[in-house]
Amino acid sequence: MIRIAVDGPGGAGKSTIARRVAKELGIEYIDTGAMYRAIGLKLIKTDTDMNDEKALVGMLEETSIDFSNGRTILDGVDVSGQIRTEEVSAKASACSALAPVRAKLVDLQRKMAASKSVIMDGRDIGTNVIKDAEVKIFLTAAPEERARRRYDELTARGLDADYDKVLADINARDYNDTHRKLNPLTRAEDAVEIDSTDMSIDEVTAEILSIAEKH
Repeated sequence: MIRIAVDGPGGAGKSTIARRVAKELGIEYIDTGAMYRAIGLKLIKTDTDMNDEKALVGMLEETSIDFSNGRTILDGVDVSGQIRTEEVSAKASACSALAPVRAKLVDLQRKMAASKSVIMDGRDIGTNVIKDAEVKIFLTAAPEERARRRYDELTARGLDADYDKVLADINARDYNDTHRKLNPLTRAEDAVEIDSTDMSIDEVTAEILSIAEKH
């Protein structure tokens, strides 16, 4: 059994790379970012005040998240497309700092990783969710490059996007992720850092596969 933890800031290419590695190794890909996005989407749809702990906990108790063939399923509905907007990204980043949200999702993630080989990406996988993962990667890239990738992704899907706003959102998310009190984004001591700024998807995938083969 092998568990691969991939941490890093938003837009570094974690989910794209993790999907590739999962396919190459024939293991399960757990998109933790999509789980937080799903919670963010539900907060927006239900108009739940995330600062009202009682309301938040009540909503979480009535929430189910699963994956099916790479699709994100929220309460039985495929929301894979709906969770990729900037509004949902911002809400996901904000709610990920809340203890009730993290407790629910980390519990789900640990259960998924306990029974099978997985690759999981997020902000605190190697430092908190699966501290004993056989392979830990910290994947990063320059903010400007991450913003360009996000901008290209949004425009390719026909969505209106403004590069300066996308860059500002990424910088704000980086600050929130690294400064939150609960499990902030940081590189695990035993993680291998990969800067993907000037690397192709294939190059990053090959490097992680090379690291995984040694375990």
